[in-house]
Amino acid sequence: MTTAPSLRISELPAHAGQHVVVRAWVTHVRSSGKVAFAALRDGTGVAQAVFVKSQVGDDLWARFAELTTETSVEIAGEARVNPRAPSVLDIGVTRLEIIGPSPSDYPIQPKEHGIDFLLDHRHFWLRSPRQRAIMVIRNEVEQAIHDFFYERGFLRVDTPILTAAIGERSGLFATEYFEEGTAYLAQTGQLYGEAAAAAFGKIYTFGPTFRAEKSKTRRHLTEFWMIEPEVAWNDSEANMKLQEDFVEFLVQRVVQRRRPELDELERDVSKLERITAPFPRLNYTDAVALVQRKGSTAKWGDDLGAEDEALIVEDYDKPVFVFNYPKEAKAFYMKENPDDPRTVLCNDLLAPEGFGEMIGGSQREDDYDKLLARIKEEGLPIEAYDWYLDLRRYGTFTHAGFGLGLERTIAWICGIQHIREVIAFPRMMHRLRP
Repeated sequence: MTTAPSLRISELPAHAGQHVVVRAWVTHVRSSGKVAFAALRDGTGVAQAVFVKSQVGDDLWARFAELTTETSVEIAGEARVNPRAPSVLDIGVTRLEIIGPSPSDYPIQPKEHGIDFLLDHRHFWLRSPRQRAIMVIRNEVEQAIHDFFYERGFLRVDTPILTAAIGERSGLFATEYFEEGTAYLAQTGQLYGEAAAAAFGKIYTFGPTFRAEKSKTRRHLTEFWMIEPEVAWNDSEANMKLQEDFVEFLVQRVVQRRRPELDELERDVSKLERITAPFPRLNYTDAVALVQRKGSTAKWGDDLGAEDEALIVEDYDKPVFVFNYPKEAKAFYMKENPDDPRTVLCNDLLAPEGFGEMIGGSQREDDYDKLLARIKEEGLPIEAYDWYLDLRRYGTFTHAGFGLGLERTIAWICGIQHIREVIAFPRMMHRLRP
């Protein structure tokens, strides 16, 4: 490999007509005997290397014959617009160097592969155009998340992954922590976020969370990323307003900046363009009545399942809030509803098109005695939550927050039915490799 400066493929349009050097991988080759072509990718775009036998000489022509799928190369030549495909630049090759040969038995071939095979070869599957489009959109969403909160004066706080206190009822990954007893992989950063909100007013956390649920549905991972804002002085109403603004911002950011990737995924962008605040709202009691009319066996007091959520959103083209669930169906930290003590001041935000819950949020219980009673009702160890109760002992305050599941949100934006494709290396009940 030479020391000459190279260009990314995405930079080539600005250098049409110039001599360029590109380092990339070969996706496929073809030859007519007099002219040969190698399709190239480098993660930023695609280009086509053109070899004219009468111009390149015997040695270079022979070197072209060594190219196979995923061979890494350095190519030099003139960048020029392809009149038949203006979106793909040609490189009239004058030099070819093979950096890393690739055996001809590359596992992923241009044929149908089963999903288990593709996941076993995820380290290669990521190189495909579809997977690249998903990851580019994921990156755009992550950047938009940071931009949204930064522009609104939120402070990012990084919370522990190992913790003695749990936030949800679902399964836990446990490990022994030196002489301190049992530690758990965090299900949420929320409890620590509440402490940070008392210090800084408006904060958000962004990190991996873990659920040891034996679930094999298309909507579950054992390791996923969650974004959790917490805002001092916000009540449940203000909390839902923040969620509306947040989701609208993320969706429209992708629509505005990542249209080529949405096109690659054949996403119906018109559905995303309609995602603007405000969003429809149903209280839990009305939601139960709605799904019952549509044939569900759900009854008041149940936590609504995926089938019920699909029934709720099928009449809407925007996300739908369901708010004020029964106390028994939700976590201990949610604020008791003063207008109906059977319920708590909380909400789920359900994505349209049947993609399910992407946000769970609530006003937090700020009454020390009520919070302590709920912790005892749940059978949780008081000593693990003593610091959390301190937040109510010393200057308790109204506050609210929510958690947005990154992968579920991206799956909806991309129109992808299974969550396993929207994270680079998914962790599921029966998948720990690669």
